[in-house]
Amino acid sequence: MMRHYKECVAMLLAGGQGSRLEVLTRKVAKPAVHFGGKYRIIDFTLSNCINSGIDTVGVLTQYQPLELIKYVGSGRAWDLDRYYGGVHILPPYARAKSSSWYRGTANAIYQNLEFIDEFSPEYVLVLSGDHIYKMDYSKMIAAHKKNKADVTISVINVPRDEASRFGIVISDGEGRITEFEEKPKNPRSTCASMGVYLFSWPVLKAALLRDEADDTSENDFGNNVLPMLLRDGARMFTYEFEGYWKDVGTLDSLWDANMDLINPSIPMSLDDPTFRIFMKSQALPPQYISSDAVITNSFVSEGCEVMGTVDFTVLSTGVTVEKGAVVLDSVIMPDAVIEEGAVVQYAIVGSGAHIKKNARVGGRPEDYPDRDKWGISVIGYDLTIGEGAVVPCRKVVFEDVPERSEEK
Repeated sequence: MMRHYKECVAMLLAGGQGSRLEVLTRKVAKPAVHFGGKYRIIDFTLSNCINSGIDTVGVLTQYQPLELIKYVGSGRAWDLDRYYGGVHILPPYARAKSSSWYRGTANAIYQNLEFIDEFSPEYVLVLSGDHIYKMDYSKMIAAHKKNKADVTISVINVPRDEASRFGIVISDGEGRITEFEEKPKNPRSTCASMGVYLFSWPVLKAALLRDEADDTSENDFGNNVLPMLLRDGARMFTYEFEGYWKDVGTLDSLWDANMDLINPSIPMSLDDPTFRIFMKSQALPPQYISSDAVITNSFVSEGCEVMGTVDFTVLSTGVTVEKGAVVLDSVIMPDAVIEEGAVVQYAIVGSGAHIKKNARVGGRPEDYPDRDKWGISVIGYDLTIGEGAVVPCRKVVFEDVPERSEEK
């Protein structure tokens, strides 16, 4: 079989269950979750690739892949519909001797060694499918070459009280990594891995073969492969990223990132013509804003009809907010309907949900002196919140709520 050359192949890990997003990932993979009115989470990583000159991307799927596969399609929306290269969906598949689900991040790449070898790359970029950020990977590749590195890890400084959620890196004065610890209980640094790894391909291939042969390994990059390479004396360097980056693996972080999108003090422009975020979109009519509507500091997508009050909110495509309805500090996903008299505040409302007349969803933090008792409310996809029903703050709703619910 003829092999062709690509300098860098990107492998996008998109197969995780996304259990921390609870109701929003019951039917869809985490990278396919809606974001920012008209995007999906995966749009950012795919757009980063094409903006960085990387036109060969493997998307590794596993959990609830159908919606993600349909959305990515041929890759045309991101200019990744190439005759040679382009985007490839890579689910686990049966082999001659055995078959298994992806057992970890490293095993997922291991199961696709043949795919990578088809392109004889010099470098392999391993990416996560649940991050919101704009990054030119070509700059990371240039730093990798300059350092004659075997591995380069993109890092960002995080608050110390959040550092235990990440892989923590300690490096010397020249950026060479001396220590790496995945999610330490007592982190000794705030330099956190972004889950963006660049490997020289021969180094990665050899490491994956060794890791797979180790019966005690969890087959995970952070817990196994990176520490193994560090112990072996591999040339591992940091690449310091400056810009907006958010791991949206939890309901709170997903809501936060959407709010950041409409916060004028946070530099996360999606309108930069030199670094566009592409998405697969359908043709929709323009927004309809009635003369009775009041909209402040909000993102209103195509196809929306707004007759009520909307403040500091992201309205996704096709959302309806009826006259007399109030939506505050919330994320409303596509095709949801908020009926007359309903109040939605500090909430995520899933696609196709229907909030009926005079229902109440969520609560404001200032109404809860004990902030530990407050949190955002989340309504799952295609659910109905009945007329006059009350969904309290911090509630995650998995089923329809009947009208005039007495739930507290």
